[in-house]
Amino acid sequence: MLPVCLHDKEEIAAFLRARAGLHVYELGDLDDFFWPYTTWYALQDREGIRELALVYSGMSLPVLLALTEEPAGPMRDLLRSLLPLLPRRFYSHLSGELVQVLAGDYQVEPHGTHGKMVLIDPAPLEGVDTSAVVQLGAADLPQLMQLYEESYPGHWFDPRMLETGHYFGLRRGEELVSVAGVHVYSPLYRVAALGNVTTHPRFREQGLARAVCARLCQALLQTVDTIGLNVKADNAGAIALYHRLGFEWVGTYEECMLGAK
Repeated sequence: MLPVCLHDKEEIAAFLRARAGLHVYELGDLDDFFWPYTTWYALQDREGIRELALVYSGMSLPVLLALTEEPAGPMRDLLRSLLPLLPRRFYSHLSGELVQVLAGDYQVEPHGTHGKMVLIDPAPLEGVDTSAVVQLGAADLPQLMQLYEESYPGHWFDPRMLETGHYFGLRRGEELVSVAGVHVYSPLYRVAALGNVTTHPRFREQGLARAVCARLCQALLQTVDTIGLNVKADNAGAIALYHRLGFEWVGTYEECMLGAK
C-alpha cells in the first residue's frame, strides 16, 4: 500500500476518536487554530484508514506523531513509505521501537520514554483549593517567559495558546511562580492536552502545581470531554501528582530528535 495525504477532517477524526486517549494531540490539531500547520499521511484499504501519522509544522521544529497500539503492524509500513517525504530534521513521538524504521536514514537523539495520561475521574479536582489561582492572558507573557526561562528552559510554549484563555498561574507577591497551560485545545473536537506545567524551584513542594492543574482542568471540563497529557516516564513526582488529580496511564511512546544522515 502507498501512503495517501488526507484532507477530510471528519474522516481523520473518526479514526482518531476510536483511540482518543492515545490521540488527544492529533484530535486537537484538527481544530482550525492548528489545522493549517498539519500534514496527515495514512495507509488505507477498502475498509478505511489502517494507520495515520501527522507532521505538525506550527513550531520552530516540525514534529512527527506516529502513535499506534500495534507498533509492529502497518505503522512500520507507513513510516517506511514516508521516508522520502519527511523533513531533514524533526522531533518525533513514536510508539514502541518504531524509531528503528527511521534509524537507517536519520541520526537519532533519544529524549526518553514518555507516557500518556488521561483524566478518568474528575472528582479529586473538587478537593483542591484553587482560590488563589488566576487566569493568565497576553499581559502576563513577559512574566510567563521569565518563569519558563528560570524553571523550564526546555519548554514547548507557544505564546498563541494564551489566546485560548486556558493558562492559569499562582503568584507570590508580584512574582509568577507556578503555571499550567495547554498544548492543544479544541472545543469543537472536545479535547485538550495539558502542557508547559512548571513551578519555580524556590516554590516547589508546596502544592502549587496541584492547584494550577486542578483549576485548569476545572475550566477545560466546561468545554471538552477528554483531557490528556504527556509526561516523562521517569518523572515520578509529576506522575503521582496527576494520579492524585484523577489521571490514569493509557500508553507509552518514545520521544526523539532526528536529523538526516
